[in-house]
Parts: sequence; structure tokens; C-alpha cells
Amino acid sequence: MKQVTKSQWNGYDTYILHSRNLEITLLPRLGNNIIAIRDLVQNRDIVRRPDEDDLAFYLQKPYHFGVPLLIPPGRIHRGKFEYEGIRYQFDQNTANDNHIHGLHRSQSWRVSDIEEDEDGCSITTELLTENDAHWMEQFPIPLKLEMTFSLQNEVLTQRLRVTNLSSTPAPFGMGYHTWFLLDGKPEDWMLQLPVSGLYVQNEEQLPTGEIEALHDEWSSLEEGINMQGRNWDTLLRATERKPAVAHLRRKDGYTLKYSVDEAFFKHWVLYTKGESDQFLCIEPYTWLPNAPNLPLTDEVTGLVRLEPEQPVDFVTHIEVITPIER
Repeated sequence: MKQVTKSQWNGYDTYILHSRNLEITLLPRLGNNIIAIRDLVQNRDIVRRPDEDDLAFYLQKPYHFGVPLLIPPGRIHRGKFEYEGIRYQFDQNTANDNHIHGLHRSQSWRVSDIEEDEDGCSITTELLTENDAHWMEQFPIPLKLEMTFSLQNEVLTQRLRVTNLSSTPAPFGMGYHTWFLLDGKPEDWMLQLPVSGLYVQNEEQLPTGEIEALHDEWSSLEEGINMQGRNWDTLLRATERKPAVAHLRRKDGYTLKYSVDEAFFKHWVLYTKGESDQFLCIEPYTWLPNAPNLPLTDEVTGLVRLEPEQPVDFVTHIEVITPIER
């Protein structure tokens, strides 16, 4: 049934998008995160779902579950940079007094629209950053964020629309920290992703701006590599002029297809949280971490210049492809 229903998680309202194939659970009041994607055909969770007793950990690190939105993604050196004469100082919340994974955490988003029809269902949510004092202390340009989640059969689409409400241009980067499950059987899964290079990182895990040629296991990533024995926290350059699409394929043909707009998403992070077992985080980024501080052009880093009152849309799709029974 193609509809949106309501439920709760730890006393917070959730909205569940339903199709014949999938159930998508959204938690607008705690960061607007997709906290669950349930495959009804395979009877499995697709992403890491927080349990009821995970609330304290979720509030501390909401980007450890589901499909969390990062604004901006990755690390920023000492949490500070300057853009168009304005100084930005983000919280120094990780090692070496750097910043990690952005200003968007557990803010409460407002549900502004719900649509249901014979083709699918969708929900739209909004956040005005000027209503978050701590956000404005760090990023003093007010933004309007609108997210539309659409579900049609086996395809989930996320569309983030960002509007700069000030009269001053602002720098912007975003990404997703998507926690795909490997079900404790990494040997059953292959990852295929078109990338063209590895970003060199310093001892503080900040990119230097240099790009290495693909080598060792990475040279086979475009054709597909098995997930067994991988231990990744790796930043990669997307291949230019090729569709930005990751395929995570199980040995029986069951496939998760993660496609993003290659015009904006120029970088991928792959993270296994130690040696691969339960998780593979596939993280599409628009900007290179620490982008405003790098001696590189916006074309290379992916930093988006938000002009006043000119909305910019960032679109991604997650599609579940179920093998045809013979």
C-alpha cells in the first residue's frame, strides 16, 4: 500500500513511507534521519536501525544510524575557515581540535507536506537554520533546508533543496553517511563503484589536496571487489563524466543501487567500522572535507557557492533490485 503512516520511536513521532516492496522510517524531530529501510520482499533491514535503548548514543552521534545527512561532511581543520570576508568557527568536536561531520545533528524539522497516490508516496520536511542559535553561532548565514523523501515501489529518492536567505554568498557542502548492512557475511557481497583516484590524507585525516592513482584493491573497484577482509576509512575521487552509481551486490544477485547526481557529488567515502563484518558505509559527498581551506578550485573540491535566494537541489536514489527467481 502506497501511503504514509505515523508511529513513534522513544516518544518521538516517526513517519513511515510504504510501498509493496519497502518501508522507510523517518524521524523528523531528531535530525530528520531515515532510521530504517525495511525490505518487505527479503524480510531484512537494509540500513543500521537504532534500537529503543540506543537513544542516548543516538543523541550523541546521530550519524551512526540510518541515512544521516551531513552538513558539511568530513573534517575541517580546527573547525574554522573564511569565505567572502566572513569567518566561520565550527565546534572543535574531534581529535586535534578539528571539526567533524557538520552542524546538522538532532534538530527538529517541520513536516510541511505529505502526498499519496497510486504511483507512490512522499513527505516533505523543512528546517530554518536561523531558528537554531548554536547553528547560527557557527554558520552565520541563514539557510532554508527542505527535504523531500519519495518512495515509488523499490526506489527511495531524497531531494535536499537549500536556499540562502541572506544577501551574502555562502559556502556549502553536504553528504550522507549511509549505513548499509552486510548481515555478518561480508564474503557474500561485492562492491562496484567508478572512482578515479585516492585522496592523500595527513596524520589528522585531513586531505592534502593530492590525489594518488588507484592501486592494490582499489584498482578493481570499478569492476567489483569482494567485501571480505576490508578495513576502510577511505576518501576517493568519483570518475568524471561517468554516472555516480554504487552497486552493492550479494552473491545471489540481490543488489542495492545507490545513485547520486554526478554534477554535485564528486567524492565518496567508504567506511567499514573496523574489519568488514556488519557494515559498509557508502558516503557520497559534494565537497571534499576541509574544502574551504584547501588551495584548490571549487570545481575540484566541490564547494557549492550558494547565491542569495537561488535554491540548489541535491538528489540521490537508493534502489533495491531483487533477483528474479528461476
